[in-house]
Amino acid sequence: MGVRIVITAGFLFFLLLFVIIGMLSYFKSKNSAEDYLIAGKSIASWLAGLSAVATNNSGFMFIGMVGLTYTTGLASIWVMIGWIFGDLLGNLLAVRQIRLASGQESIHSFGGLLANWHGTDYTWLRRLSGLLTVIFLGAYAAAQLKAGDKATTVIFGWEQSSGIIIGAVIVLLYSYAGGLRASIWTDAAQSFVMLFGMLLLMFAGTQYIGGIEPVMAALGNVSHDYMNWFPDKTTLGIVLFIVGWIFGGMAVLGQPHIVIRFMSLDKPEHINRLRAYYYSWFTLFYGATIIVGLLARIILPETQGFDQELALPTMAKLLLPDVLVGLILAAMFAATMSTADSLVIACSGAITRDFLPHQKHSLRAAKMATAFVVLTALVIAISDSKTVFNLVLLAWGLLASAFVPLILVYSRKQLPSEPLAIMMVLVGVAGYLFWYYLGLGGLIYEVVPGIMSGLFVYWGTLLFAPHQIRQVEYST
Repeated sequence: MGVRIVITAGFLFFLLLFVIIGMLSYFKSKNSAEDYLIAGKSIASWLAGLSAVATNNSGFMFIGMVGLTYTTGLASIWVMIGWIFGDLLGNLLAVRQIRLASGQESIHSFGGLLANWHGTDYTWLRRLSGLLTVIFLGAYAAAQLKAGDKATTVIFGWEQSSGIIIGAVIVLLYSYAGGLRASIWTDAAQSFVMLFGMLLLMFAGTQYIGGIEPVMAALGNVSHDYMNWFPDKTTLGIVLFIVGWIFGGMAVLGQPHIVIRFMSLDKPEHINRLRAYYYSWFTLFYGATIIVGLLARIILPETQGFDQELALPTMAKLLLPDVLVGLILAAMFAATMSTADSLVIACSGAITRDFLPHQKHSLRAAKMATAFVVLTALVIAISDSKTVFNLVLLAWGLLASAFVPLILVYSRKQLPSEPLAIMMVLVGVAGYLFWYYLGLGGLIYEVVPGIMSGLFVYWGTLLFAPHQIRQVEYST
């Protein structure tokens, strides 16, 4: 009983810290719907960078990626390499243009960005993007709450769904108080705890086994192919595997909750600073995650019925002092909340800006939308049985397939007509779902045919009906 009290105390201390930081943002807020949804487009580069990367690296990393590495071995490093390279490629192609476009006074949501990018007013595109944002991000938020619940179930022995409810309540508290600014402030704090927690477990696991040399020897004994650099596929299969994850990284451009961080940056000329913070943290954290997954396979040998997505919290409970177990659990919750709160605010903007334009200046309506989205995500999380890894990839891929083609086209100073833009979004989603339901994800990640489907619509139109596309210039 005493052990559990110490773990719980450490856990609650860090959660309370995040809530306080989020609540303090209330005193910086300007008490307007615009500030609630987009933080006045005044966020410093280091805050925007750390917030975006913490939001990107969600419970998927602590639960899904550790579990994937535990199962597949060193070959999971290509998920990291492909993902970060694709993310960087997408960033270089479009993020500066996103910030320039979002400088317009009328843009305070992701749907508004797509509808008004080049000074247009695509009402139906706004509504469609708002609808897809709410549906897909709602499922995504549910996945984050489930990730936190897995941890509390293992470490505390709580009833399933207890962690879901705790996470939902905390996200609601500080999101309701400070909106996007609260989300960004807590993300930055959570990013430090997330990184420290992963590095701590990496070093503790290495010491437990006896050092680097015993670790390498033990990994070599797991199986004949566990430490192979490439997955057990043909050359073509390896190429498709890596290409799939490059597209998975580029998919960040289609994630409303991350793009809003780029929109909130104070000045477009600070993009390079944002990138420096973003990719330094991203690379270090992802690398540590893979190492922890490998260490977990040695420390926790695979047995029948073992849930690999619980490898990290189980490992923490075995290796660390009780108070640090609380820290690891708080870090996992930080990862889930740093994404969940972002998803919730993005959905709130979609509801009030894209569906209820007569309420777009109402702070009360924005906060009511926040409460509605949290409740919906809570219900989905409690009732859905998919693994965190699969649920995140499904939502991530659908959002990317819907929006990445259009953002890439916009960023190249091309303005498709509204019917063409809507067609690109719908065909992208259809392409993803077609591949998904045929069960071809093992060949290549479904996001590739999804994004390419939307782009093929654009290229086909450019060839056969070029009058549907205009060349435009950015205003600086």
